Formats: sequence, structure tokens, C-alpha cells
Amino acid sequence: MTVLLRFAPSPTGALHLGGLRTALYNHLFAKKHGGQWILRIEDTDASRYVPGAVDGIRSALAWAGLSYDFGPGMNGPHGPYHQSERLDLYHSYARRLLESGHAYRCFCSPDKLATTRERLARAGSNSTYDKTCLHLTEGEVARRVRAGEKSIVRLNDDRLPPRILANDIVFGALRDAHASLPTDPVLLKSDLFPTYHLASVVDDHEMGISHVIRGEEWLPSLPLHLDLYSCLSLNPPQFAHLPILLNPDGSKMSKRKGDVAVLDFMKGEWEPEALINWLALAGWGQAARSPSDSTTNAPESTTILTLPELIAQFDLACLTQRRQVLEPAKLAYLNKHYLMRSWKNDQETLHHAHRIHDLMQTSLPSSPHTTPEYIARVIHVLQGRITNIKDVPSLAPYFFVRPDYATPEAQSMLKSLSNDDYHRALEAMTRRLVAEPDTCGVSGMASLVHAACDGTGLKQKVFMTALRHALTAMKTGPTIPETIDILGVERTVDRLKEAFSMRTT
Repeated sequence: MTVLLRFAPSPTGALHLGGLRTALYNHLFAKKHGGQWILRIEDTDASRYVPGAVDGIRSALAWAGLSYDFGPGMNGPHGPYHQSERLDLYHSYARRLLESGHAYRCFCSPDKLATTRERLARAGSNSTYDKTCLHLTEGEVARRVRAGEKSIVRLNDDRLPPRILANDIVFGALRDAHASLPTDPVLLKSDLFPTYHLASVVDDHEMGISHVIRGEEWLPSLPLHLDLYSCLSLNPPQFAHLPILLNPDGSKMSKRKGDVAVLDFMKGEWEPEALINWLALAGWGQAARSPSDSTTNAPESTTILTLPELIAQFDLACLTQRRQVLEPAKLAYLNKHYLMRSWKNDQETLHHAHRIHDLMQTSLPSSPHTTPEYIARVIHVLQGRITNIKDVPSLAPYFFVRPDYATPEAQSMLKSLSNDDYHRALEAMTRRLVAEPDTCGVSGMASLVHAACDGTGLKQKVFMTALRHALTAMKTGPTIPETIDILGVERTVDRLKEAFSMRTT
């Protein structure tokens, strides 16, 4: 069997995390089984269309490293890939359903439909429509169509042929949920655009989709979709519905609630590999049993897995049915470890340094110490402290601008230091640096620092605290020798003298 999947977002806004995970799982499954996947744009609801949304979806997928095989900009045998350009196809399938008696035209106005729903609800009925137009004669229907009356096309749920039982790769055998469906669901709207139900069934068949991987929110619609396949005498694809992602507080993630757009993570300078790793393992939480009765354990939710490794290990049978909380702390953990991997490569480090340089043009525009080469040296001494590259300026601002001695943190550092000890430490270090200005390298600076400390008779902790205050005004950071090596002798001496004079006054 040819494995072909599709990711079919609506252009109603920015791509969100749930949508990206759906695209990711389609990508993983297709590549694991030697198949391909399509990006299909479901733009049949013109009232909700957001200009630029398609470009945003494509940009987010490209950033995440998910390259679709066919779709906008990647033409192939299944196009066009915008549903709004496939209307004739949906109309032809609607005619088939009308001719076979599996569908009928409804001429009821929106006001009449609303009144009917209210009347049925007051009567205690579960029906949402009274089937008034089902009983129109062919002649009456033809006359009203010729007269230009607006109509919709409804499925006739009184004439449903036998169909296969609903079964899902993730959720297993499903109970019959027809009772939850609206009465005679709408297939074609009065503007001649199809509903999602008709369009998705027609497109999945016409494009030769073998597997449909989509969100759990579409699970209640599966009986209707299987009815349509049966009414049209089509073989349905296999279905896998993905459990919904939740916010840390347990609420459902939603475009309307805020920071779930992929664009936010792009702007937030998160590593795409970390985000993909994080999303892939959200819900990948149970062991899969193979036909040979052996068990494959699912990876832990913070396992570092590259995209090729995810493809090799991916198994839909490992997905849990439970809704999954996306924990930001896990993303931070993964992001930090992906960065730590990249620090081992000078070219990758320099690439990140260029990114930080671009960020600092906004945050520290007046600093002369923001060349990518200089930032790469700062990265080297910060390494394990960096969770996100945008943190570098706040982790060690003193490498780029003069220390802020007025902060509460800086002031608290002085509480354990007497004026005399502070001055002795700074004066001794200044003399050493002025006497040996050509000292370079961390090891050379370390020897100089320890020699200066020994000459003062101060405890090492007191000496180092005084230098750390003068050079950084922060309690934690790289070692003092590393700090001096990055700053250079001239900047270090200037800071020591400035801090000395400030404490004197």
C-alpha cells in the first residue's frame, strides 16, 4: 500500500502547537513507512479566512524542519491544494448523493431553522431539524431551484447504507455516536461551499490518502465521515486521532487563549529541534506491542531525539489516549541540551552568536562589544547556564555594558565586605594587571588572580567576592579568570578603578 498522508489546516490564524504536532506526526509516520504527505489548505469558510495565514503556516513548518512533499509551492498530481479551488469536485459528489437519494436539498431559511431547533428542544427531542424539505416532491425542488431560491444540501440519515464499525488506531473500537450528530448534517452550504465533512471525505479519497492523522476534536465526526464513504461506495482511509494538548493548568490549548502560536516560539528564539522533540513526546507515553508479542518501550518525555531518530522510533501504537499537559519546563530542559550539543561545534556556536548579535542591536544598541566573534567567546564561558540564546544578555550583561552597582543584588554583595578588604583586593588585582598587561588566557589569568590574592592575606572567598562585585555586580557567573580573560586587561583595570573610587566616596 502506498502511504500518503495529509496535514490540512484552516487559514484562520497562526499555526498553533496542536497543529504543529499534528503536522509532525503526519511527517513522522509518512517518513517511517517510506511515504509522503500533503499540505492541504481547508479554506472553505471565507468568513474566517485571515490574510497571510497560509504563508504563516508554511513559514512555521519550514522553521520546524517539516518539509511537505506536495502542497502550495510544491505542485504534484493531487492539486490544486486549496479547497476553494476544488469546488466543482465537491459539487459533483453532492450531485451523486442527491441522485442516489442519500442527500436532499433544504430551502429553509436560517430564521426558520433556528425556530425549528428551539421548538424541537422545548418538546424534549434530540433532533435538530424536522426534515421538512425531505418531503418535497422532485417537481417542487426543481421549480424552486429554477427560481433561484437558495438551498443547502443535507445528508439523509434515514437512508444510510451499512458501514464498517468505527475504529481508530489510537482510541481503538469506538461506540456508535450517531446520537450526538445533528439531524441530517449539512454537506453543501447555500454559498455553494462544502462543509468540512464533505470536503475532507472527497479530498481524502481523490488524493489517495491512506491514513488520516488529526486531532481528537474530530473524533465525534468520524461516524458521519464513515457514513459518507459508505453512501459514496468509497473505501475509507485508516484513522488516528491525537489526544488534545492541555495548558499547565489543565485547560484546553486554544488559539484564542494566547501564547500557543508557533510564531511566539519562533520569536522567542527557541530551537526548532527542541520544540519538535517536546511536541513529539507529548502523548508518546505507552509501550507498543508488536505482532511477535514483543514490547517496545516509549521514550521518556525528556529524551533527546533528533528528527531522524524520532522517525526511526515513531509508532502510533505508542500514543496514549490521555490528554497531555505541555510542560514549559520540559521544553526549557530540551532547549538547553540542544544548545549544549551545538556549543561543541565552533561553526554552530558562531551561528548562534550571529543570532544573539541581531537581538542585541535592539536590547543593547549602544554597546561596542557585540561582535559575533566576541559573543562566541562569551557563550564559551556561559555554556551550561544558557537555556535560551535570548538569555545571554541578561545572564551576563557586564560583558557588554558596565556593571550596575546600584542593583539590590550588587548592594547585598557589599554587606560581607569591609571597605578595607574591598580596597585591598581591588588595589592588589589592579597592580598585578598593570604590571603584567600581556598576560592572556584563562590559565594565565588564574595564576595572576591567585598571586594577587596571596599577596593580600585575604581569604579567597573575600577576595573573589570583591572582584566579582567590581567586575560584574552580580553574585554568580563564570570564574573570575574567565571573566577577566573575556573583558581584557584594559576594561578590567578601568572597572577595578571605578569600583574602588565609588566605594571610597
